[in-house]
Amino acid sequence: MLTLAFDTATATATSALVDDGEVLGERVSRAQSLLEDVDALLRQAGAHPSELDRLAVGIGPGSFTGVRIGLAVARGLALSLDVPGAGVSTLAALAAGAPGALAVIDAKRREVFAIVDGEPRALAPAELQLAPGTVCIGDGAIRYRDLFEERGAVVPAADDERHLPRARFHAALAGEAGPVDEIEPLYLRVPDADA
Repeated sequence: MLTLAFDTATATATSALVDDGEVLGERVSRAQSLLEDVDALLRQAGAHPSELDRLAVGIGPGSFTGVRIGLAVARGLALSLDVPGAGVSTLAALAAGAPGALAVIDAKRREVFAIVDGEPRALAPAELQLAPGTVCIGDGAIRYRDLFEERGAVVPAADDERHLPRARFHAALAGEAGPVDEIEPLYLRVPDADA
């Protein structure tokens, strides 16, 4: 099953082309260049867009604009190619790349997005319960490194790959594909413009 996966919810966008679990190509860039990345991935694999079987798109939480860009691209591709898709939590994909670690996304406004008691939440970094030795990953972990490390957590170096929500994990986590226009974004608070 040829899957095009991408996530634009954080400052770094990732995209991947995966065929039955085999990563054919992966790119890291910005949301603004997502369509260029998709084209490059397909060319690199020698695949045509009409060969895609499904899409896997990051639904957030993250940047309101970034999430909207990803969903808009998914809807446009689904409409033009008649391909189904599945939404995948950006936090879940980030965590899949670092088993046992706590995924922390910078939510701006002095908050982070993280999974707390099995549910995604927006909270102040100081409110995050961290056991000594907890490995924290993601751009929120990098931004609040000093606070987390003071509390006994471990934050890998800023250039560590585990900090990126790699699209290959979106492809692996994607459930049953359905109509892309039914995929809902995962917003944990109102957009900055409405605050």
